[in-house]
Amino acid sequence: MLSIYNSLTRKKETFVPIQPPKVRMYVCGITVYDYVHLGHARMLLVFDMVARYLRALGYELTYVRNITDIDDKIIKRAAENGESIEALTERFIRFMREDLATLGLLAPDHEPRATRSVAGMIRMIETLIARGHAYVAKNGDVYYDVSSFSDYGQLSGKRLEDLRAGARVEIGEAKNDPPDFVLWKSAKPGEPSWPSPWGPGRPGWHIECSAMSIELLGPYFDIHGGGMDLQFPHHENEIAQACGATGERFVKYWLHNGFVRVNEQKMSKSLGNFFTVRDVLARFKKAEVVRYFILASHYRSPLDYTDQNLHAAKSALDGYYLALRGLAPSAPQGGEEFASRFHRAMEDDFNTPKAFAELSALASEINRAKAAGQTARANGLAAVLRQLGGILGLLQADPEEHLKQVISPASIPSSEAFGTPSVTAGLSSQEIERLIAQRAEARRQKQWAESDRIRAELERAGVVLEDGPSGTAWRRA
Repeated sequence: MLSIYNSLTRKKETFVPIQPPKVRMYVCGITVYDYVHLGHARMLLVFDMVARYLRALGYELTYVRNITDIDDKIIKRAAENGESIEALTERFIRFMREDLATLGLLAPDHEPRATRSVAGMIRMIETLIARGHAYVAKNGDVYYDVSSFSDYGQLSGKRLEDLRAGARVEIGEAKNDPPDFVLWKSAKPGEPSWPSPWGPGRPGWHIECSAMSIELLGPYFDIHGGGMDLQFPHHENEIAQACGATGERFVKYWLHNGFVRVNEQKMSKSLGNFFTVRDVLARFKKAEVVRYFILASHYRSPLDYTDQNLHAAKSALDGYYLALRGLAPSAPQGGEEFASRFHRAMEDDFNTPKAFAELSALASEINRAKAAGQTARANGLAAVLRQLGGILGLLQADPEEHLKQVISPASIPSSEAFGTPSVTAGLSSQEIERLIAQRAEARRQKQWAESDRIRAELERAGVVLEDGPSGTAWRRA
């Protein structure tokens, strides 16, 4: 039985869908004014993993992930660039989809955009006003009256008294109570706007997800996910809006992933340690390694990004592909005990570190079977390894291609800030093959010094040679 940690109740619970076997999940997407960064990538990869595993268990999942394409940051960036908001957001939506596809993410079933869902937001705001949960301020903005919702703070554990004590009312705000939050912003010169019963304006950020999730999944659905930074105020405000408008519970299970750190420091532009997915892939070409690195930590734990940790992830992933190398996977067989432990780990709140430990144990068993000449057994176990890895979006590449792929280009300098230089590819695959052929000829001629010299040259270039009965295989170190 799958158990998950519910942020709402602060404990692990057995997962029981509202309408089994159907499962409905909503995840907060990103605001599209810049490239996808590592924090985004972790959150989106985590819930791609959750979606894949729910489907592997046989659930009929409907996965919704929104796009925020209207926001103060978007308006500011478009103005700085001297371009339209539509041009900016369309470009970064395209970049986002490219980056996520590179990391092996599956597309959600629905990807609603805020600017195309404004009518539903207006209807929800009208309902909140009618039910006494919202009010129109003197400046034309519409605010949610937090005091009208007795359960406010249930997700974050925050108390209204503390929020009032620490709140600051910004210039231009006309709210009745400092913790109240905006549902509708009246139009300002030069900003995009939509007609509404309260005059032209645009929706606040929090109302977007409440309206879009309910429109696509109904007033009460199974899972809502996002980064830990969204727990308050965004998700807390979503609950207040949705429950206030529908009278339903809104979400049964809340899941939040941990933060990304760089060398055990918070990732931020001010510290100069802020990385986009494209930054990382420019330094380290293997997208599957980045995927493995992110999933190798439990989703609720902090994730520490360093070059050293990324290279450790590559070594672990190489170990799986070395086990698969030279095999022709048949029907999965012989690995039932490994598969059982893998699923027990995943059913324990998506415990990917333990799941990967079982994959490593399975890879070791494959190597033992290969060494013993048990080819049929090795092929059956290899099929199990590929099958289990596929559940996590891994181990589907050709082993030879993976092991010979360039790690990072020689033109990309290593970052001394991380303490570990990037491994570079000084030789092309064709040059490596040529040197291996020269070494084979030297060995045939019993020119052992020349053979050793070529091996040393290849080792300096980061190439590992593996001599066997059928010849010499190689891989990038």
